[in-house]
Amino acid sequence: MLAPFSEDVTGDTRMTARAMEAGETGDGRPRQPRKRSWPRRDPAVEAQGDYGTLAPRLSRGVLIGVFAGFCAVTLTNISTLPDLGVLPKVFAVLDTLALLALQLLYFSRDPIKVRTHTGIAMNVLQAALAYLPLLVFHHAWTGMPGFVAGTALLVLPAIAAWSAFGLVVLSMTLYQASAGFEVTDTVYIFVSTSITGLVVYGLTRLSTLVKEVNAARSELAEMAVARERLRFARDLHDLLGYSLSAITLKSELTHRLVAKDPERAREELSEVLAISRQALADVRSVASGYRELSLEDESRSARSVLAAADVDVQMHMNYDDLPARVTTVLATVLREGVTNVLRHSKAEQVKICVRQNDDQVAILVVNDGVPDEPMEQVARSDNSGSGIHNLSDRVTALGGLLSAGVGTDGRFRLTAAVPLRPGVKPDLVTEAA
Repeated sequence: MLAPFSEDVTGDTRMTARAMEAGETGDGRPRQPRKRSWPRRDPAVEAQGDYGTLAPRLSRGVLIGVFAGFCAVTLTNISTLPDLGVLPKVFAVLDTLALLALQLLYFSRDPIKVRTHTGIAMNVLQAALAYLPLLVFHHAWTGMPGFVAGTALLVLPAIAAWSAFGLVVLSMTLYQASAGFEVTDTVYIFVSTSITGLVVYGLTRLSTLVKEVNAARSELAEMAVARERLRFARDLHDLLGYSLSAITLKSELTHRLVAKDPERAREELSEVLAISRQALADVRSVASGYRELSLEDESRSARSVLAAADVDVQMHMNYDDLPARVTTVLATVLREGVTNVLRHSKAEQVKICVRQNDDQVAILVVNDGVPDEPMEQVARSDNSGSGIHNLSDRVTALGGLLSAGVGTDGRFRLTAAVPLRPGVKPDLVTEAA
């Protein structure tokens, strides 16, 4: 009995299906393979994965290279000393390796972890390894105490650290002066020890900061992924929840009308087709990260869907041109309100009111079908973070307020108010016009 509708819609669909199976388009031309245009990623974003591991390794490599270079210079100076036996040279190598290992394996860690009593003890041990060889190697070993000065800045509190740094530099300057060297050599030791200490401190802090920045960047990337997943889930709930509920309701109504009223059934099927197409467009908008809803279209759709559910609808829509973000949020509130009525209530009457003045625009959805379980509790029970909580986040993002609950008259009210001017405190609407 629905032959005319089958020819208009189903016939076209079947023809398209046969054409696709034959590898042809609707007009009989060979169908070309569809080329997918994937969005191109920013090369900088693609390189972040490599940079995330390269930067800490590079900083660590520079740190090891510089410290090893300081030790190599000292060992070179020792090798030039006359009448120095093999045993002292072996001792110099072992002592240098111990200083280098202590600096790289312990003091190059997180500064918070080395600022302990153990760290101070290790600094004292480092001082012993750096100062005692002076008794054997004299001026050839004067480059090593600079490590103690730099480590003191890492381990000790600020005042104590700079005091220890100054003592190390002063001790090496006095040692050089007491050995009878010229003033230029003494000044050289003063500058050399100071620079060595600052380089040790600076490179160690730089290496740890690179690690911290890399870890923070990874956390930010994970947070961005989590936010995107939340947005995707939220938008799917807001968009498809209403559409699927409407499709289900109208399909059931069409099933009952097929035998009784074919013309009405055809109209309902047309609306089901329109809603399904809109749902497909909504899914694409969710995937692209951008969507814009029309309050007028949503109110018209809400009236149709509620009427199909045998719900008496009263609408009072009093608003002018609104910003796209505001209309999208209000349309989303309307969608969620109608979806909750269809899913969680047995409403017979629904009132929808939109009011606008110079300061704000507000929407109110009232229904008399409060279930045994309060609707706000139903919304909170959704672990995905959607429902009333989701709407509150959207409205709050625009500086507005949202309220949902059962009034003294036993009716459930969902209301939201969004300011239209900066600094305006929104006022919630509690009664329909």
